[in-house]
Amino acid sequence: MVKLAERIREAAEAFDEKHFYLEEFRARTLCFAVSLADCERPGGYDALGTVLRELVANQTRVVVLLGVSESEESLASRLQRVRRRLQRLVLCEQTSRWFPVVRGRRTLAPSFVDLMSERSGADHDDLRLEATWSVLRSWPLLVAAAPASRLVDFAQHLSVQLRVHKLVLIESLGGISTAHSGQLSFMDEAMLTAVLQDGEAEWAGLERRRETLKAVQAALRGGVHAVNLCALPGLARELYTYEGSGTLFTLEDYCRVERLGIDDFEQVERLLERGQREGYLKHRSPAETARILLNGYGATIGARHLAGVCALETEPYQHEHAGEIVCLYTITRFKGEGVGVRLVERVLADAREAGLRYVFACAVDGRAQVFFLRRGFREVSFDEVPATKWIGYDEARRQRVKVYRRDLAVTPGEAAGAP
Repeated sequence: MVKLAERIREAAEAFDEKHFYLEEFRARTLCFAVSLADCERPGGYDALGTVLRELVANQTRVVVLLGVSESEESLASRLQRVRRRLQRLVLCEQTSRWFPVVRGRRTLAPSFVDLMSERSGADHDDLRLEATWSVLRSWPLLVAAAPASRLVDFAQHLSVQLRVHKLVLIESLGGISTAHSGQLSFMDEAMLTAVLQDGEAEWAGLERRRETLKAVQAALRGGVHAVNLCALPGLARELYTYEGSGTLFTLEDYCRVERLGIDDFEQVERLLERGQREGYLKHRSPAETARILLNGYGATIGARHLAGVCALETEPYQHEHAGEIVCLYTITRFKGEGVGVRLVERVLADAREAGLRYVFACAVDGRAQVFFLRRGFREVSFDEVPATKWIGYDEARRQRVKVYRRDLAVTPGEAAGAP
């Protein structure tokens, strides 16, 4: 029974995350670049076809650039093989209404075009755009053959010409992982520029990814909203979940901390509920949650990816000129990206401006406890923070929680003995 409840909870949580991203993608165009070799590995077509089906049903336009080796059999037979596999996976009751009837039946055949020509230049670019738009004008899906040896550059160039919302580069190596920092879930343009300086990619163990990173940077600078880099088996997780499976690239500063607004409230509530289910955050009443929404901060990645939240609670502790950092929670994907640091720094700045003597935080998670120690907090006993904190506090949670306090600089008025 417990396992069933856990599966139901996980399914609901996954739906919420997927719903958020599908809302972002609706009525937009996404471009995918994937090699035919990756598709034909075990599970490859299923991973790609499932995502295409969900996006088409979501009213998202999709361009798939399929990297085909020059040494394989004729292009016609290659595309026919791909079409048979994808047609079974993409055409269903939810997607059929977006595909017009061709010769008495629904088919993906008109979605397939050949962009393999070696010609280049402005004239040929115009022909490619004409061929692309002639399909997308009335069909939600375009599958185009492209040279495997130039797939990434080809995808970058076409994505910039079309100004697509998102470019998804699918490579067997997956996202970016450095020799010194491990997996990077996010990179902004400034980080890309640093890595692409002479010798930096080699130092970080990324010499094999240099050309891909250069294409990513060119896409962002050319107007593509965001780029994802992942392996094909993790494609759905990269597109639809907070944790992702690869690396997300955007042009903007990777993290902005701002006051929460009403358009953030629904997503913040889901994050807080998730933190409570995981045991990191204590359960709060609707009134307490409302205070978080009205007084809290959100850390936003890129244009709209909410990566973390927290708030400064001061009202119950006014008599001690103290504040509590509450509901500090960051998305799994961004735990190593400094999001928590930025949120706490903003809260500390508010606390100093308000003239607070100290701030404190409670944590049950080991990583959160280490985080506060590294940010200049010290572990203290329960009686070194306001007694009102413990009124009605869950006793079982109190047995596990640790308290961290950071004293703030004494104001000139306090130094002079002001009350």
